[in-house]
Amino acid sequence: MKFFYFFMLPLFFVSCKETPKNVGKEQPVEETVAVPKLTLVEANRLAQLPLHCMDTEYPNKLGQTIGSDADLKAPKELHPAFYGCFDWHSAVHGHWSLVKLLKEFPQLEHADSIKAKLLQNISKENILAEVTYFQGEHNKSYERTYGWAWLLKLAEELHTWNDPFAKQLEENLQPLTDLIVKSYIDFLPKLNYPIRVGEHTNTAFGLSFAWDYANSVGHTELKSMIEQRSKDFYLNDKDCPISWEPSGFDFLSPCLEEAALLKRVLTKEDFSLWLSEFLPQLKTNDFTLETGKVSDRTDGKLVHLDGVNFSRAWNLNEISKGLPEYKHLQNTANKHINYSLPAIVDDHYEGGHWLGSFAIYALSTVAND
Repeated sequence: MKFFYFFMLPLFFVSCKETPKNVGKEQPVEETVAVPKLTLVEANRLAQLPLHCMDTEYPNKLGQTIGSDADLKAPKELHPAFYGCFDWHSAVHGHWSLVKLLKEFPQLEHADSIKAKLLQNISKENILAEVTYFQGEHNKSYERTYGWAWLLKLAEELHTWNDPFAKQLEENLQPLTDLIVKSYIDFLPKLNYPIRVGEHTNTAFGLSFAWDYANSVGHTELKSMIEQRSKDFYLNDKDCPISWEPSGFDFLSPCLEEAALLKRVLTKEDFSLWLSEFLPQLKTNDFTLETGKVSDRTDGKLVHLDGVNFSRAWNLNEISKGLPEYKHLQNTANKHINYSLPAIVDDHYEGGHWLGSFAIYALSTVAND
């Protein structure tokens, strides 16, 4: 009997030590922050970024493969529609930004001149020249899939705007839109593994915007392929290491991009089950995610972290949409927007040529309730 008593006593104390400290205690909740809003004042401020760069040909990062001396041309010759804003994809989403702001705020300052500029750039002739570039021997994979995704986001924005001006731009853009859709359909069956980095080539980001386009226009073939490939790539993923994020140059969150994509393609019930294994910590009310800290906004790579704050926000808002048990994530999203929004309109071209689009898209996802 004594032996039994002395044997059980240490086990008793061990079990007491292993009892969680917070059992029976209310968990702390993240402090509520101000809800950012895309107002007319903010829209006029953010519109200055693409307006400033859409005609700025240099500096320019072409990212092209040179086949011969004949390919050595000025950016505006190679890309008469999207030659400004440092690189092709930034020019594309700069145009998307202006379309989005005009659509949401008809009273935007200089609206008529902005429309004239958009019609000038996205003309039938310019878009056919862009198509010719993509059809060249050495550039069939040009801007795959980041630039492709933003081109389809622009096409989606035009398609969902019931306005004669938008319909004219949509018609002009259609040959390039069709080429990008076909490029996705040709490429996705050949991609054996997803790309999980936090920069341009992230597969989940590229599929999310393409899904949005396919869903809006009713393109069943593209939508079906994205759904299947998303499941192939990500359905068995568990315990995403979000604590490893962000990397030093990230402007996308690998974990949250993936979650936001699966939110699009799965049913609500299937997504909730998947997310509980992929990022189980998101469901707790005390979940926190520190904002990406920018040490030098004059550095074109380090300023990417402002982008990660905006993209995290739009993904957290997508994940929480329609799921009350994840509504607390909207506060974290707001915190990320509020950290980076005040700093992106300045004299630093390194961030100014692209961050406005990220801010506008993030603000457009903020819940109104």
